[in-house]
Amino acid sequence: MAMNNAIYSPYGAFELKSKYQRNLLFGTLSVLGFIVAILLTFWIIANVGGEEEFLAPAVVIKTVADLGPPPSVSKRPPQVKVDQPNVAMPKVGIPKPVADEEVLDEDVVIASREELAAIVAPDIVASEGEGDIVVDIAEDDFLPAPTDFIPVEIYPEMISQHKPEYPRLAKQAGITGLVWVSALVNEEGEVLKAIVGKTSGVVSLDESAVKAAYKCRFKPGIQNGRPVKVWVTYKVEFELTDG
Repeated sequence: MAMNNAIYSPYGAFELKSKYQRNLLFGTLSVLGFIVAILLTFWIIANVGGEEEFLAPAVVIKTVADLGPPPSVSKRPPQVKVDQPNVAMPKVGIPKPVADEEVLDEDVVIASREELAAIVAPDIVASEGEGDIVVDIAEDDFLPAPTDFIPVEIYPEMISQHKPEYPRLAKQAGITGLVWVSALVNEEGEVLKAIVGKTSGVVSLDESAVKAAYKCRFKPGIQNGRPVKVWVTYKVEFELTDG
């Protein structure tokens, strides 16, 4: 009966476990508060005990002369260091005597610009009592070859084609063919030279087509607004018609 009236008082491990969360929170807050107090103390000492900011006195400008010269806006070019070349010292030797004929004449007269301009080739003029002057230069030397590159913007255009004569023997034998003729057209639209570009296989047809090419007329080729010599190729067809 006396044991039932006793007052219960927790003790030991059970008591520690029941207050574990409260003790842990209290300890953590105590440590954090102590650290914050130390940091705050150092911050107050550093700011309160620092030197006062020094303010420079204001400069009062009363005249333009007080402004002084303006700063230079020109930029100095970068300095490039150039190494001096190693020049060998000239060798001084003993002069050797030479013959009088080998001595250079110091009194040399140099022709002026006007004198050089006056030196031209002599005019070729046939005078009385002298032979005729004959210029023997082949015309083919001045004509471009079919394989030469000739710059041209507008190629020649045929405006008048001469119909070639049909060879009699080829016509009687019923021979037909197609000839490609290459013609060199000059600045006036005339044919200077004509050759067979692609043969028909029949010599008589080729010769007739080339012969007729010299009687054709073209609109000349144009380069930079000026007529030029240029090669063109066109076809000539030989075919038999009834009647």
